[in-house]
Amino acid sequence: MKVTTDQLFQTCYGKYAIAAVNVFTMEQVLGLFAAAQESKSPFIVQTTPVARNYANAEMLLAMIDAASKIYPDTVFAVHLDHGVEDHAFDAIRSGQYTSVMIDASHEDFESNISRTIKVVEKAHEANISVEAELGVLSGVEDDISIEDKYAKYTNPDDVVEFVERTGCDSLAIAVGTSHGAYKFSGGQGLQFDILKEIRQKLEGFPLVLHGGSTVNHKEIEAINSYGGKLNNSAQGVDPEQLKESIQYGICKVNIATDTRLIWTRVHREFFNNYPDKFDPIVPGKVYIDEQKDFLMEKFELLGSARKNSDFL
Repeated sequence: MKVTTDQLFQTCYGKYAIAAVNVFTMEQVLGLFAAAQESKSPFIVQTTPVARNYANAEMLLAMIDAASKIYPDTVFAVHLDHGVEDHAFDAIRSGQYTSVMIDASHEDFESNISRTIKVVEKAHEANISVEAELGVLSGVEDDISIEDKYAKYTNPDDVVEFVERTGCDSLAIAVGTSHGAYKFSGGQGLQFDILKEIRQKLEGFPLVLHGGSTVNHKEIEAINSYGGKLNNSAQGVDPEQLKESIQYGICKVNIATDTRLIWTRVHREFFNNYPDKFDPIVPGKVYIDEQKDFLMEKFELLGSARKNSDFL
């Protein structure tokens, strides 16, 4: 059952968070829906502009629709992640998305507001909610690279003005996470002092945590043992910090890096152990199962497992 993103946030606020999982392939879509049905967990399936360019937006949306029929006991929303105006307007016109993100966070404050307003106006005409971003995350999000020296935390003094002037429905904030596998090179973790202050200023308003992958070091080690060359300093978000952030208004936690690491490890391992094989179905099935197991653990961590009943 597809629900609105607003419904998810209004219900989960302060109690649990919704995993928002980026998908590029059929295997990722199937693993996500299988995990959610077994866990009885609501979730958000999200696509980036790069994913839409890779697989074609129609193909991605068709796979999501098909998976919802294969796994009919799921509760989910569909979100466009990290879009600019053209991406957001196209997603709104499709009628398939329940929310879109406009990412103008790299602009100055006034430009961010101006660009966000344009998307909010179009989206709200179609009863679609909008996620905006204030503050810049370092790291890599698909083909967007941000150097650490340009990264900055969200200024709590700006959030009320930004939300009131733009009319956005949720806000992605920069409180120490980054995109990609190298999130906390300095070991500082989430900046809860900033998060707490934002929550106080925006009481009841849904906040979004980008860069929410935990980056399991065992995955890094396994990938490297099969020929990978990932830096051993890769570090993600501590699971306990993710859980703690929920009480401060985090309603949505974006997940992409972790599922990519699993994909890389599964395929490197398979073709290393079976160099005479070339059938994509075998490692593909393994990946579906491993994606499912990983996401079921994530639903438990975020407290969303067995919460489908909140929407039925």
